[in-house]
Amino acid sequence: MLLAIVEGQSEVASVPIILRRILHYDLDAYDVGVARPFRVKRTRVLRPGEIERAIRQAVRSRRGVKAVLVLLDAADDDPAEIEPALLQRCRTETTLPVAVVLACRELEAWFLGAKESLRGVRGIRADAAAPAAPETIRGAKERLSRNMDGGWRYVEVDDQPAPAQRFDVSAAAERCPSFRRLRRAVAQLVEGIGAL
Repeated sequence: MLLAIVEGQSEVASVPIILRRILHYDLDAYDVGVARPFRVKRTRVLRPGEIERAIRQAVRSRRGVKAVLVLLDAADDDPAEIEPALLQRCRTETTLPVAVVLACRELEAWFLGAKESLRGVRGIRADAAAPAAPETIRGAKERLSRNMDGGWRYVEVDDQPAPAQRFDVSAAAERCPSFRRLRRAVAQLVEGIGAL
């Protein structure tokens, strides 16, 4: 069982969808289950002792956890600094396979990177096209709203699961380095589960 630690209510609903898509379609790993994500605020996770506490509590509250993925938005922080520091802290807390991935800026950048595949989903216009560098855009949620017809506005709690189910993961990986890191991290976790 793969357990994700996420920061928001919308990710509790959408991250399992994304992880199952990677597990099933990228890795053919149908035997790896996905636990209900454990939610902790990003601002808390970065404080000393908080990610450790979250891992202890998450593993204790979910049955059969064999690997842990911490998935957060980078916002304006540098993932290259935060990911290794958080990973080191996680590894001091658990012997389970663990990975840390920060979506560059925000998870919705992955949807921007695959926007053509989302035409017609939750009001995305039929002519919507991915921007050149989706992970450099501040305000990916707002950018999605500007691509919606009929007065729709992207509201992550309501809307995030639908594009999570439909976005082209190959296009997102091609245009979004942090999504490529997520795919590699999940593959490594699956290998780690197999080695247990």
